[in-house]
Amino acid sequence: MERYVCAVDVGTGSARAGVFDQVGTLIGRAEHPIQMHRAQADHAEHDSRDIWGAVCHAVKGAMARANVPPQSVAGISFDATCSIVVVDADGGQVSVSTSGENRWDTIVWLDHRALAEADECTATGHRVLDYLGGVMSPEMATPKLMWLKRHMPASWKRASHIFDLADYLAWRASGSQARSLCTMTCKWTYLAHENPGWQRDFFAGVGLDDIFARAGLPETASPVGSDLGPLTAQSARELGLTSDCRVATGVIDAYAGALGVIGGLAGGVGDLKRHLALIAGTSSCVMAMSPTAEAFVGGWGPYYGAALPDCWIAEGGQSATGALLDHIIRLHGAGGEPTADRHRAIAERIMAVRAEQGLDLAGRLHVLPDFHGNRSPLADPHALGVISGLNLDASFDSLCHLYWRTAVGIALGVRHILDTLNASGFVIDTLHVTGGHTKNPLLMELYADAVGCTVVEPIADEAVLTGTAALAATAAGLYPDVASACAGMRQPGRERRPKHEAKARFDHDYRVFLEMHRQRKVIDEMSFGYDGTTECPIEA
Repeated sequence: MERYVCAVDVGTGSARAGVFDQVGTLIGRAEHPIQMHRAQADHAEHDSRDIWGAVCHAVKGAMARANVPPQSVAGISFDATCSIVVVDADGGQVSVSTSGENRWDTIVWLDHRALAEADECTATGHRVLDYLGGVMSPEMATPKLMWLKRHMPASWKRASHIFDLADYLAWRASGSQARSLCTMTCKWTYLAHENPGWQRDFFAGVGLDDIFARAGLPETASPVGSDLGPLTAQSARELGLTSDCRVATGVIDAYAGALGVIGGLAGGVGDLKRHLALIAGTSSCVMAMSPTAEAFVGGWGPYYGAALPDCWIAEGGQSATGALLDHIIRLHGAGGEPTADRHRAIAERIMAVRAEQGLDLAGRLHVLPDFHGNRSPLADPHALGVISGLNLDASFDSLCHLYWRTAVGIALGVRHILDTLNASGFVIDTLHVTGGHTKNPLLMELYADAVGCTVVEPIADEAVLTGTAALAATAAGLYPDVASACAGMRQPGRERRPKHEAKARFDHDYRVFLEMHRQRKVIDEMSFGYDGTTECPIEA
């Protein structure tokens, strides 16, 4: 009997499942939405049981489309956003919401409620920050848990297990309380290259000396792709699989994407430093692998073994990209709801106008895309977006102009990160793109032309699921290790090279982009210096 694996990807708005054969061919896929709750500005919450229900729907749907018998599925693995799930001693839900409802037991990755706590972590100057670009982000676990302990002490006292979302799903599936080396290293300050990996003095210094009791953290993290055991009888029934199916240690979704697009290149590790993975959807993550530890200013990592064993990986990113284009549509008077059809209509109009006006379209309009902070390379969660060059035009074409120039700003943000990486020891010239942005022709064009890289786009763009499937195949024994699974299951892509005639336009835009960063810093310093008690200072 041919053997298959199942991969589950839980994003911000949905759970996706895919059934793969042993060479990485996707033979069945399904998706189911998940809910998000916004109790306050900058707060975002999920219901973990809603997520598990969506996972079960998606897996059953993928199995139905694949039309393979449940007993042929040898392994399953989960990737997910770096969201935080709080569970009590009986496995019940514990509220993280100011609404007080227990169902909202998960702090979503993009939640920025813990900005003050993140600043406190940064102020410690602890050496764990050396692997976080020197700055703690509110998207990491530590500040979120500090906030929970301070603002919801009853929930903190009830907590018996606190999971990163990928680990929670593995626990629901297998009953194992193991934690992934990926999740713990990338978001929980575990130093995988040291023994011991946990730096208890850091937690004590920020008031989380009881985190091990409240979160149920193990002393050591489990390598990605390791076998956590079989599905429990209950989870097998709920997923429509069998208890012979092995559960693999999972990863954060962006790391699954990195495994899917560049993990298969690991045979020539020296060449890895030329390749950058861009996992781009609601937000964007850039992932760079190297056989040696290469840190970069404003980046996260390098993390040892967080994706491939014996390999370091550094992460940068943009906290709002697809979400920013949605916001621009909602913000503009001619926008409306940012449906897929609306994005498509805007892109088609931009291409039609550009056919007449060229790349100079709306050339005096410039956008700094930091509407949700600057994750990389500035590591400034307080950064704000900037739009320069507005007029009174409220037509559909003016929306198209703003959308186009916002897309340019997003691409230039990737270039800013890439330049910082290359100044830190990388030699990146090839960008592997996966995620929702592959459906946006403007962004795909810009990632080549404005960034100045060769862009590789998967022909069947399911790289995140493919990376997760490689972990499932490893745990199931279909491959001897993760690197072999990534190489054996990697799918082909198509190349797009930068157009020589676009270089001058985007070089000019990039100079403006960097100048806008400088001027924003000056304006911020003036704004922070004004205390409201005197006339606002104006320098001559």
